[in-house]
Amino acid sequence: MYIFVCAGCGARLTVPLSQVVLPAHAHQKYGNGVQLPVLMESGTFAVDPKRLGPPWRRWDETDPEAAARDIHAPSLSWSDGTPGTVVIAPGDTRGAVLIPEKAGGYCCGLDWGEGPNMACEACGLPVASRIDDCSLWQAVWLAPDAVRRLPVDNAAPTTLSWAELLVEGKRTPPYEPITRWGSPLGSGHRWSWSPQWEAAAGRALAHLLAVSDGQPVTVPHGLTAEVFQRALDALLPGGRPARHAVLAGPGLSGPDADADILLVPIHPQTGETWSPAGRPASTYPVPLPFGVWMWLAFPEPHLRLPASGTMPDGVVRDDPPVPHPHQLFQVDQGIFQHTLTQLPAARSPRLREILENLTQHMRFGLF
Repeated sequence: MYIFVCAGCGARLTVPLSQVVLPAHAHQKYGNGVQLPVLMESGTFAVDPKRLGPPWRRWDETDPEAAARDIHAPSLSWSDGTPGTVVIAPGDTRGAVLIPEKAGGYCCGLDWGEGPNMACEACGLPVASRIDDCSLWQAVWLAPDAVRRLPVDNAAPTTLSWAELLVEGKRTPPYEPITRWGSPLGSGHRWSWSPQWEAAAGRALAHLLAVSDGQPVTVPHGLTAEVFQRALDALLPGGRPARHAVLAGPGLSGPDADADILLVPIHPQTGETWSPAGRPASTYPVPLPFGVWMWLAFPEPHLRLPASGTMPDGVVRDDPPVPHPHQLFQVDQGIFQHTLTQLPAARSPRLREILENLTQHMRFGLF
């Protein structure tokens, strides 16, 4: 467990926290005027190893530093800020106050517009950015050069094994009610594909295209195909032998011999990508958040609705089932683009063309 303190005066800024992997949807901008919940579970923190925020640099293909920082395709600009920004739940902050004059550039709440908008209450040093604007996940991002991490006990954190994660069985449902800003749940919400799934699919699709080598790619039938196959068929040419992607991971039988690509889970605490023993070097692991992978690998028959009325607390009802979204699944365009530009394969003409035509693909409803 750790706490974060002000680098200026040493004042405590958080409750004790344990480290987890950075969510795939951490930098997602979802929809327009949508009310998103808190990004991080209380009592946890994650570190973004990438550079965030100003100063910004314009992309230049001849700039060797861009490639060294995993920018392999055209981008309007890229961050030259300090890496290692820490994200926590807003309720886990202590001893930090909002800076009123840094509250500009927002729509319905606070965003990144004017830099850190929270200061250490003890010394006034800007230490964090509180984010709660519409279409953004609510979070507090601690500035890496303004805070220090300190251990609070000598006990090593408990890391669950893959088998223990299966028993725990935390799944991320594929669809959920989405509420517009200012609309109370029940009057202004609609059932939609989960933003977390759209973000996870954006990252995974980038890897699938990168490893495709211009060949068609097939995924398992059912929900996996509903999420990926339409985009794969539209973005990859036909007429060549297909590469086969299969689900693989703890609790599943070994992948088929003809599997070229493995859709595998990421450990939610360590960030480790699952790999089968003796995996051939020719197979390519495509990472999925554990909760999304868990649902794909071990789906529930249907989602259940929370009980209401006079039914006892903790009881759930299974009739009627949760409504299925009416629209086709759409991959998160921002996460897809961000991931693909960081893969060396993005330098190929084939993937450059996909990135250059994203607006057209959005009009066709792929993103």
